[in-house]
Amino acid sequence: MTGLILGGVLAVVILAILAAIRNLIIICPPNRVAVISGRSRQLSDGRTVGYRAIRGGRTLRVPLLERVSWMELNTIPIEVSVQNAYSRGAIPLHVQGIANVKVSSVEGLLQNSVERFLEVPQSEIANIAKETLEANLRGVLATLTPEEVNEDRLKFAQTLIEEADDDIKTLGLELDVLKIQNVTDEVGYLDSVGRRQTAEVLKEARVAEAQRKAEAEESEALSRQRAEIATAQADLKIVEQQNALRVRQAELEAIAGAAEAEAKVAGEKAKVVAEQELETERVKLETRRLEAYVVAPARADLEAKELAAKADAAKIIEEGNAQIEVFRRLVEQYQAAGADAQRVFVLRMLPDLIDKIVSTVGGVDISKVSIIDSGGQGSGIPGFMGQLPAAVIGLAEQLENATGVDLLKALRPDAIDSPPPATPYVSRP
Repeated sequence: MTGLILGGVLAVVILAILAAIRNLIIICPPNRVAVISGRSRQLSDGRTVGYRAIRGGRTLRVPLLERVSWMELNTIPIEVSVQNAYSRGAIPLHVQGIANVKVSSVEGLLQNSVERFLEVPQSEIANIAKETLEANLRGVLATLTPEEVNEDRLKFAQTLIEEADDDIKTLGLELDVLKIQNVTDEVGYLDSVGRRQTAEVLKEARVAEAQRKAEAEESEALSRQRAEIATAQADLKIVEQQNALRVRQAELEAIAGAAEAEAKVAGEKAKVVAEQELETERVKLETRRLEAYVVAPARADLEAKELAAKADAAKIIEEGNAQIEVFRRLVEQYQAAGADAQRVFVLRMLPDLIDKIVSTVGGVDISKVSIIDSGGQGSGIPGFMGQLPAAVIGLAEQLENATGVDLLKALRPDAIDSPPPATPYVSRP
């Protein structure tokens, strides 16, 4: 029984200790900030504050000396709306937008949010952020024209974010999103601008349509023109190719003709060369034949005739030498004969001379000599006989003219008794 009591007491003590420890351990989730106040601490910028903030994680608090407060980091949606906010040009506008803000957990801004919004409901934080954003929205609208606000809402929202960023951060908040949803006005300015722009757009559309139509027609005309040009160029190319084909055919035909002519000429040339070679062989054969049957016998005959001529020449030379020897001895005999030598020489030559003279009329056949007596003095036979001495004298003169020897003078007795003049011997052929 005592054991049970002790066990119960021990369990209670343990539970009490655990409850105390659980109460002393502070665990901070990521979407909340735990602010532990009660003791002083120095910040990084040198300031001294009486709290410390925990962003996610855990820590221990000192019992009785420190107290824990919580701040939510969840996003707070805010509807931003301004009425009759004058834009540049004094046109009142109605602008509606939406923004998302939250308590900043960034080092340096967290202290601002702790000092301003610790244990402040989020609704009140949203009202403060809304009033700040609307004030900044009116300030931004005053610098923009309605057209700029309406046409470029992204630029308008970005300008608003840049304008409100410093104020929001000063409060310790962060502006996550800011979008402009609607822009209107009560005087119908934007509608007029819209209609004008619509008219301009319609006008531009009609002009663009007309331009596009004209461009389409021009493009179609250009296409037709290009097609016709392409067709003409294609026809021209076809004609050029046909001309080139004809030229090539002509060139090939010319080449073929030239090749055929060259082949024909080569054939003729080969034929002529063959004929020339054959003729050369024939000439060689004929030369050999002539050499064997004509030249060789002629050469042999020539050599034989040369030998015969040499023999005849030797014979003539020997005979001439013999006659020279005879003449030399005759001269010696004549010279030895003295005064009778000339008479001997003439007498020895007289038969030959007579033969020569007679031989000149040897071809004359005298069958009959008729002597006609005219009955006058000196005619008939006496006349003929009277002409004989004159004929003998004429014959002697002819012998003298032919031989240089006065035959009648040599036959005279006084010429025989007197010694002949010393005249050199002249041989005659």
